Amino acid sequence: MTTAGKVITWSSVIAVIALAGFIFFKFCFVYSEGVNEGDINYFQKEGFVFKTYEGKMIQTGLKNTKVQGSIQSNEFKFSVVDEKVAQKLNEGTNTGVKLHWKRYLGTLPWRGNSQFIVDSVYVAPHR
Repeated sequence: MTTAGKVITWSSVIAVIALAGFIFFKFCFVYSEGVNEGDINYFQKEGFVFKTYEGKMIQTGLKNTKVQGSIQSNEFKFSVVDEKVAQKLNEGTNTGVKLHWKRYLGTLPWRGNSQFIVDSVYVAPHR
């Protein structure tokens, strides 16, 4: 094998390894995980080719501003992959829920429109 052939071979191997590493960290690496609590604003199944569950939760809390007692509202947009989790979430739409999620750096069409993928649901105690 010539020197040029070796350079091309090693460059190709390095490029393939770099691409595989990028794809893993972008789409498979769990960047963070946590729990959010609030009230479900909407939850629906949508999509043309890949049907995914998408939802939005409203989290209320006290705003830390100069106006005493003002209330802020944060939106938490999420996706659900597991059918059982989606069914449990549909049952708890009129009550407060806690959502355990995992955050990925990138989205995939079959995983949903959000980086936040909910993997379990708990009905929150009545506030």
